[in-house]
Amino acid sequence: MALTSDMVMASLAEVPAPGGGTLASRDMVRALTIEGGVVRFVIEAADAASAAAMSEAEAEAKRRIGALPGVAQVSIATTAPSVREASRGAAPDLKIGRHPTPQAGPEPVAGVDRIILVGSGKGGVGKSTLTSNLAVALARQGRRVGLLDADIYGPSQPRMMGASGKPPSNDGKTLEPLTAHGVKLMSLGLMLPEGQAIIWRGPMLMGAMQQMLGQVNWAPLDVLLIDLPPGTGDVQLTLGQKTKSDGAIVVSTPQDVALIDARRAMDAFRRLNTPIIGLVENMSTYICPNCGHEAHPFGHGGVADEAARIGVPFLGEIPLALEVRLAGDRGVPVASGEGPVAEAYARLARGLIESGKA
Repeated sequence: MALTSDMVMASLAEVPAPGGGTLASRDMVRALTIEGGVVRFVIEAADAASAAAMSEAEAEAKRRIGALPGVAQVSIATTAPSVREASRGAAPDLKIGRHPTPQAGPEPVAGVDRIILVGSGKGGVGKSTLTSNLAVALARQGRRVGLLDADIYGPSQPRMMGASGKPPSNDGKTLEPLTAHGVKLMSLGLMLPEGQAIIWRGPMLMGAMQQMLGQVNWAPLDVLLIDLPPGTGDVQLTLGQKTKSDGAIVVSTPQDVALIDARRAMDAFRRLNTPIIGLVENMSTYICPNCGHEAHPFGHGGVADEAARIGVPFLGEIPLALEVRLAGDRGVPVASGEGPVAEAYARLARGLIESGKA
């Protein structure tokens, strides 16, 4: 049986953490990867003192994971916010959310070959989950990938990518993106305390987007994925007017009510002169893990039919699976592992690469 992230997490659920609970129950595991029998992950402690007390937990984790079939090596790093920020340079002296600076028209992002927007007409269709997993799948196939979380009011990518800590600034003018699962990441969620609401009007939001594109050291990248908020509001308008993008991927679930909103998203992209790269059907098929029965809770094939009707590429289907949600909550995108869902994301990534879009 192939080694999986679930098997590793099950072992970590048995490793006591200092202060009570386990490494898994306390949500201390980040950036878990499995490559050729080598298991790597980060233990994120609350502070430097907690990190210093983690040696016994590290040793126990290595012992338990090393005993799993197929494991050749276990590599663990323990970090804490103060340790991490000190190692990455001074905290940035940048105010994110200022008013935008004047700009003649759409501009490229320095050092980025391609920019792909990932949008949806409505919330709840799995757009952010798809974006993070697509980014990881592209990185696993050798692309240099960046991920910008442009969902200003609901930034979720730090949690789904297992990244935390403020991005550093070496010069007080530009930010260095964090790296998780081989992907460069920037999100407003990294700049603010978790759970703090962002109450901004349009101009401040536009300024924040301008900063996260122009004042972040993205280079060099083959492709930058931008996770848009749902709908057709200020962020979409700002990006369309200020940034040269190569196209948009529209994510929808198969049912008619979701497709109605997906059509609105595509109409908005067309009005902003953003080409539609294609459509993806998310939550397409559910396979019961107990009996193997195939079901379609949201219908099936509606997105492919819509793509054919309007003459845009249909990029593929992503199944509905519990492991996608569990992986996202743990900060280890399912595309970083193996299995049918990971392969679905790998096919999507290969298709984009082979078509020259990524």
